[in-house]
Amino acid sequence: METGRPAHEGGPVPRLDHPPGQAQPEGVIMKNSQVAKVFQDIADFLELKGEVPFKVRAYQKAARTIEHLPVEVEQLMAEGRLRQVPGVGDAIAKKITELLTTGRLEYYEKLRAEFPEGITTLLDIPGIGPKTALRLVSELGVRSVEDLEAALAGGKVASLYRLGDKTAENILRHLQSLRTKEQRIPLGVALPQVEDIISSLRERCEVHNLTPAGSLRRFKETVGDVDLMGTADNAQAVIDTFTGLAQVRQVLAKGSTKASIVTDRDLQVDLRVVEHDAFGSLLQYFTGSKQHNIALRERGRRRGLKLSEYGITDLKTGRLEKFAAEEDFYRRLGLPLIPPELREGEQELETAERGAIPTLVELGDIKGDLHVHTNWSDGRDSLETMVAAARALGYQYLAITEHSRGRGIAHGLDEGRLRQQMTEIRRLNESLDGFTVLSGIEVDIRADGSLDLPDEMLADLDVVIAAVHSALGQDEARMTRRLLAAIENRHVDIIAHPTARLLGEREPVAVDMEAVFRAAARTGTALEINAMPDRLDLKDSHVFRARELGVKLTLGSDAHAAEHLALMRYGVGTARRGWCEARHILNTLPVGQVLASLKGR
Repeated sequence: METGRPAHEGGPVPRLDHPPGQAQPEGVIMKNSQVAKVFQDIADFLELKGEVPFKVRAYQKAARTIEHLPVEVEQLMAEGRLRQVPGVGDAIAKKITELLTTGRLEYYEKLRAEFPEGITTLLDIPGIGPKTALRLVSELGVRSVEDLEAALAGGKVASLYRLGDKTAENILRHLQSLRTKEQRIPLGVALPQVEDIISSLRERCEVHNLTPAGSLRRFKETVGDVDLMGTADNAQAVIDTFTGLAQVRQVLAKGSTKASIVTDRDLQVDLRVVEHDAFGSLLQYFTGSKQHNIALRERGRRRGLKLSEYGITDLKTGRLEKFAAEEDFYRRLGLPLIPPELREGEQELETAERGAIPTLVELGDIKGDLHVHTNWSDGRDSLETMVAAARALGYQYLAITEHSRGRGIAHGLDEGRLRQQMTEIRRLNESLDGFTVLSGIEVDIRADGSLDLPDEMLADLDVVIAAVHSALGQDEARMTRRLLAAIENRHVDIIAHPTARLLGEREPVAVDMEAVFRAAARTGTALEINAMPDRLDLKDSHVFRARELGVKLTLGSDAHAAEHLALMRYGVGTARRGWCEARHILNTLPVGQVLASLKGR
């Protein structure tokens, strides 16, 4: 079910220890995600009250915009720039100011008082819209997640009129998914925090080789606790600096070479500092994965060697060899260096032994972005601003792919506005040297598989992306037919974020991905690896299979602001985990070759 709630990049809204919109404990600062949740709750309450749709959409748009702002909304308020935020008029700006300055919002509290206790808790659960939440509260007395689980187990949810078994199963699936993800943090949330810590440490002390290890270094889509590795002549000084950083909320443990902290954003980070000559062994050991290291240890055992975080020990002589570089560690085992993204204990050792480890795609290989939004739809920045940002990244081209008219909440383009934008892009291209702006669209795939714009319109564009944004609860057979219909359309070049998942927020749609891959390979339709860190869709295993079957792949940032273009690195990491080389990704090609490779062009 598509509820229209903000995507909350990187995962669910952070939980407050008090109801949003009410007074906060002293010293607590409201983050953008928390402010956005207040306005999304207002939109849900207004929808339940039967308010006119445009008013509901105004608050929905404000929530989504605030959620994805590249700076804290509190900073914009202090600088008097709230009115510059798309979708924020006088009324909403006043409400934001009241919320941030007083810690409460009277309008929100009055609305909330009109509805039963517990409804906002249910609205936070993916798959539960405002009307369903109200029925669960008023008809079943559900007030908490625990109440909901009991109602599901007792068959009460399924017995509600017009809900049934299917809806109950979907809600239960979302609940179970949330439970398993609570202990892991999306990569897009963890990595910026870790990089901030690394930058702070490097500025304040003499530390070398400072590198994250574990699942973060392997670029997994979610991570647990983060391990940092480094070397120093004075380990104690580094540890003291680390535990005294401004980002530290709590010190869990501290020694002369190791420390463990919890950041002010609830991420546990462990730091280990070793001598320079042992760094390679340490980094390899803590990068993992567990399965990869088990396979390496078995390989070492067959050679009379014992592997550890300290190095490699010859079992006959008892001599310990230390390794300053990972390359030397792997070479001692008769293997080339295996990229961290491939260390999952699957086929990487056998492939390395054959000398067949691929040269994986790198961020520097990307020559353009094929999925970008501007302020013509739901983006923040202008065409010119997005182009300038893309050129600053060294790109050669940029595809402008606004939402189509069916995405009313995203201010999608109808044929008239799309043709106006095409004219504007042609004018802009005339002033550019060595850079090309491509006219495109992200056209909605409707529930019946038809597209939101006619073929005659799509035929005039440089790039046509098709995507599912609504009716996400369809069963596998219907959803698969829907995607296949778009793949078969001769004007569709790319299928964007094919499973429509949002990490920690929304489960992937039910779809036969093997059928999708085979149809895409047959028709020449490309599938997108969406680089938005709360999507990473296709996921790594899907990328691997699509590549095996010869499916064309593209990378798109899905940028809605100039700063988002830099998120491409998350897509590159996912492509690397899928064993992709540059030749597997269309937008590593120059613009002419990209256009020649797109199906409908």
